Amino acid sequence: MSENLISLIIMEEEYQNPDAFRGIEMYDHLWLLWEFDKMGPDSFSPTVRPPRLGGNTRLGVFATRSPHRPNPIGLTAVKLVSIDKSTKNGPVLTVAGADMRSGTAILDIKPYLPYADSHPDARCDLDRENLKATLKVRLPGHLPADLTGQALEALKETLSLDPRPSYQHDENRIYGMSYGKYQVHFKVSAEGILTVTDIV
Repeated sequence: MSENLISLIIMEEEYQNPDAFRGIEMYDHLWLLWEFDKMGPDSFSPTVRPPRLGGNTRLGVFATRSPHRPNPIGLTAVKLVSIDKSTKNGPVLTVAGADMRSGTAILDIKPYLPYADSHPDARCDLDRENLKATLKVRLPGHLPADLTGQALEALKETLSLDPRPSYQHDENRIYGMSYGKYQVHFKVSAEGILTVTDIV
């Protein structure tokens, strides 16, 4: 979770009652249940190929965090930065670390309870090494004017985790990814240096 990635949660009108948020300040982390954007064909596939495993290994969909699911529901733990109960849209939550697109439909918000939700000794044989920052990031001299501060730090952090498909490591290839309203293009040298070629 990147604490540099700041988002606002704005409720639909029927859920803007401040009473629905009474006591939320007691928690510094929340669970968000949300809906993935449409991910392609509606047909169900029992297996998927996670990019973190190189894209060639098939696992059961229920053994992955793949967005290609029978029901397109995502789960994210975020840090509650603040709550403003005096806006024209009712209470608005500011959170850090939401890994979803702007405009994503949030289905529910629940408090994160360390005694029930944290299992630091839980086994996960797949991602332990893959989720570490591995690349040094170099940005171009000219950046979009509104890409500063925490948004820029979150981008650098995301890029350092190597967003390329694990089965593609061509140092001459230009890769691309979406970041908010931008398309970020980059290449990665054999020495592990990611150079952003442009942000459009």
